[in-house]
Amino acid sequence: MKAVGIIPARWQSTRFPGKPLHLIANKPLLRHVWERCRRAKKLDAIIIATDDMRIAKAAFAWGAEVAMTSPKHQSGTDRIAEVARKARQFGLVINIQGDEPLTEPALLDRFVETLRSDRTIDIVTAAHPFGNAAEASSPHQVKVIVNLDGDAVYFSRYAIPFPRNRTAPIKYLRHQGIYGFRRKALLDFVRWKPTPLERAESLEQLRALENGVKVHVLVTKHGSPGVDTPADAKALEQKLARAKRRGVSR
Repeated sequence: MKAVGIIPARWQSTRFPGKPLHLIANKPLLRHVWERCRRAKKLDAIIIATDDMRIAKAAFAWGAEVAMTSPKHQSGTDRIAEVARKARQFGLVINIQGDEPLTEPALLDRFVETLRSDRTIDIVTAAHPFGNAAEASSPHQVKVIVNLDGDAVYFSRYAIPFPRNRTAPIKYLRHQGIYGFRRKALLDFVRWKPTPLERAESLEQLRALENGVKVHVLVTKHGSPGVDTPADAKALEQKLARAKRRGVSR
């Protein structure tokens, strides 16, 4: 079963307009993401999905495959679904965040391997432990709790689980917004209407749980930082510069 990685990219952003083409270490943010994806061994194709010709022209120039999409999409998931609807040759679709330039290629491979090896899983995502409990208190950081089989029980902006017994160790898991879908599961997902819990938390992944779809969670040691603001971009550039001085390949 062939797998495609799709990177949704849009120009408009309340906090950071033009973010996909913002230069970090003399290279557009989106290109950093695309180049990391190319290092994954299990992806048969990588497509940038956008509704903006500025992004499309830049991506074409560095050799990326680009799919133009409708400007009316409400989310990146809707955008990649438009591409997947036409790309019938791909049975597996990996939704890759366009603002996480340090996404691990090996994690993308694990997504594909998980979907190929276990046909009971229709959706897979990732999470990693918070560095400290204080980080978990932020509503901007999405938390997930998983069952003993590694499947999501619930996603929340609230710090879950609640430590009623303060002596018991709590490991908060931060959700990382990368998803792997079976093509049919993705197309079903975007056809469903937003659900009550999804609207309450403003978390679209709850739509899957409320419709009885299992979401498997791959727990990793570390996550990849996202770029939401110009300050994030500057911090990442400094991190890359330090890594380069140490001779570490990112």
